[in-house]
Amino acid sequence: MSKIMNKKFIYTAPFMEEMIDTATNLYRLGWDERNGGNISYLLQEDEIKAYLDITNMKRVVEVNFDASELAGRYFIVTGSGKYFKNIKEHPEINLGIIRITEEGNQYEILWGFENGGVATSELPTHLMNHIQRLKVDQNHRVIMHCHATNLIAMTFTHSLIEEDMTKTLWEMCTECIVVFPEGIGVIPWIVPGTTEIGEATADKMKDVRLVLWPHHGIFGAGTTMDETFGLIETAEKAAQVYTTVCAQGGKKQTITDHQLMELATAFQVVPREGVLFRKGN
Repeated sequence: MSKIMNKKFIYTAPFMEEMIDTATNLYRLGWDERNGGNISYLLQEDEIKAYLDITNMKRVVEVNFDASELAGRYFIVTGSGKYFKNIKEHPEINLGIIRITEEGNQYEILWGFENGGVATSELPTHLMNHIQRLKVDQNHRVIMHCHATNLIAMTFTHSLIEEDMTKTLWEMCTECIVVFPEGIGVIPWIVPGTTEIGEATADKMKDVRLVLWPHHGIFGAGTTMDETFGLIETAEKAAQVYTTVCAQGGKKQTITDHQLMELATAFQVVPREGVLFRKGN
């Protein structure tokens, strides 16, 4: 009886509701088909203790990465091989709450991942990017990866030069330069789940909150689930508009560089250097 009560109790935790709602929305939008995509959310100990006995460790799992900079930190994270469409009905199977060990080469499962599940295979990439974003902003707690359809499509048809990609997205929707004034990062195609792709993404995350993986998907970082989801959603909407514009025969007019600068001034953001007023544009 107490186990059932505890399970119901933790399902009411705000961080659990945010995680479930966000994963469900990502699946609904078609950005996380099958077991595509993953999310990790850095939690504070006080947030968890109200819902979970943090001394009750279920299992210990190896991490192929030195995460000692995050020793003792807690995360709720999606599972390896788990389908986002199943998270709402069975969060205890498809999600887990973990704690990084003091040595940094393992994590302890405190809740979830029932039936022998483990954290996403992209966990080292997530941890690398948490480390990087915390150096930029101590309030950044969310790393989100998904397969946003139109952004992936753009990587087949558009220049992958970061300044070019950023400029096009800014031009597609008035809000874009306000939402991501630092622009978008782009890495080369790299096999997912490797240390190499994690390091390349984290290197970009020094300067941006959005990193595009060509022909694969996008990584986003932010302070909350809503902010991070909204960041990706804004870039994807711009990519959708770009796709529609191309299908309609291409641009006949656009938001000019001067207008983009007016927007930046009005909303007190600093546009990424080297994107506006380039020769040949």
